[in-house]
Order: sequence, then structure tokens, then C-alpha cells
Amino acid sequence: MRRTDITRDDGTWTGLSLEIQARRQPGLCLFSAERRLLLAQQSRPVLLAAVDEDHCGVEFWRTDAYRSVVPPLRAETGRALAGRLDRWAYRFAQCLLDAPGSPLHDGRWLISQDSPLLRWNHGHLPQSEYWASMLIEGHPDGYIDWFVHSGSWEVLALRRMPDAGDGRVKAYRKQARDGTLPPVLLWWVSGLDCHLILDGHARLAAAIAESTAPPLLQLDRISPSDEVVAGTGQAVQRYEAELARFAELRASHGAAVPDGAAIAGPSLARRLHELHTAPQRTWAWPLPGGEAQWRGIAREVTASQGWAPAGRPPT
Repeated sequence: MRRTDITRDDGTWTGLSLEIQARRQPGLCLFSAERRLLLAQQSRPVLLAAVDEDHCGVEFWRTDAYRSVVPPLRAETGRALAGRLDRWAYRFAQCLLDAPGSPLHDGRWLISQDSPLLRWNHGHLPQSEYWASMLIEGHPDGYIDWFVHSGSWEVLALRRMPDAGDGRVKAYRKQARDGTLPPVLLWWVSGLDCHLILDGHARLAAAIAESTAPPLLQLDRISPSDEVVAGTGQAVQRYEAELARFAELRASHGAAVPDGAAIAGPSLARRLHELHTAPQRTWAWPLPGGEAQWRGIAREVTASQGWAPAGRPPT
């Protein structure tokens, strides 16, 4: 795995890009079949979902079989890395590489501190209300409404969220007050149009209980290297063409016409940053057996867990 720090023009760290090889299929794998999705971790069904095209949303059913990709974090680790999201990104990157149930597969990925969830609130709501509203309700089943938050930038827990009285939450609440709370690790999945919690269910619950914004790191799949190289070449050509256009204008109208660098330069910088960091759609693998297999898995899961018909799986 090759790691590359992503920074702004002023040198501020914003993310860590990862280039993964020799992982053709991930341990935490998204399968698709006729507008139905199955998220499986090492063959264990974690999440069943069905796209509701009529009402623009997704019905889902959680199995509680998900296991975190990050080993338990000690309080001293939180104190040592407090406020250092760059160091947390490196730590999480190694965990994602080592965990057999990780979503990483061949290609380029980004662990970024620039999550859109941090831009939604704008200080309009108390943190507890805001983050509670971003959590998708329902256990074991529920509904992701794509009309919510202009496209559902919501958060779906991969297992039942612990309450404020949970022992782990109580421990993390102290870290939230001290400013040493480790970040929550999210993964944006385009087929659901929401964020999944890869690690940090108790930490998010602690932040909500303390009415504070949780530190976040977000995992996204980004453009492969060959597309970045091709896009970079195209962006540079446009930049050079724009400078040539301004040069012609200067030749015709004199030095009062700017050389165009102040206009074309920032545009080129933005385009190059987007090429290196813009999220791409989540890959999904065809489910062997298709829709019939998906329905069979749904029946097996509900029967094995003994859930009542009122909590039916998505159809």
C-alpha cells in the first residue's frame, strides 16, 4: 500500500491517499442484484437493502454481524494522538489494510478530514440535536430517505447504537470532554447515498451525549492513477490554452490586459485537487444467484435471528 499526504496550498493536511494492489475483492464487500444490495463481511451478511425507486429511498435490514475494522482503542492512545487527525489517518489506514473484513480493494482511496457532514450544520443546531438527526433510525430495519438533507448525507450505524449509559460510552464521554476523543471512521457508500460507521459507534454516541462535534475521518474511493494522469494532462492543456488566449489579447490591446495567470492558475489548482480527491462511486459485485439468492439470504437471516414479522427485511 502506497500512502500519500494530501495538503492544501498553505500546507495544511487534509487527507491521506492510499493506493491498494492485489486485493481484487474486499473482505467487507457490497453485492448487487436487481436494485437490491447485500453488504457482507467475510461471507457474513451485515446489511440487506432494497432501493425504493417510487419514493426515492432505501429499505434496510441490519443483522448485527458487523465487526469493526479497528481494534479497541486505549485512552492513552487517544491522549497521545489528540488533535492529530493526520496521525489517526495513518493508524486507521494500517488497520484497514490488516483487517480481513475491510472494504479496501484494488485502486485509490482517500481518508479525509473534509467530510460534508461537518459542513451541514453551520452552527444552526446544538451538536447533540444535529448529530442525532443525522443518524438513520431503526433497528433492525429502517428506511433511508433520499429527500432528507438534500440527498441523504446521513449516517447509518452497522450495528445497534449504544445508549448513553453503556460502559464504553461513559468512558468515551470523559474523552469527549477532555478533547481526546478518537475520531469516528466513516465510509460513504454511493448505492445507499449515506455514510456507514466503520468504527466509532460508541464514540459517536459519547459525542452526542456531550453535545460536542465528534472528530471525523471519512473513507472514499477516488479516481485511479491512470485517470488522474489523463485528467492532469487535459487540465494542463486547458490552462495553457487559456494563457495563449490572454497572450493574443495582450498583443492586440496592450499590457493593460492581464496575462491570465491569476484567473487560469486557481482554476488549474482546483481541478488538480479534485482529480486527486473527488469521491467516486462505490464498487458493487454481482451477487451470485441474483435476486433469488438475495431473498434466500433475507429469509435465512430473519429466521436465524428469530425476529418477529413486524421487523420484516426489505423486499
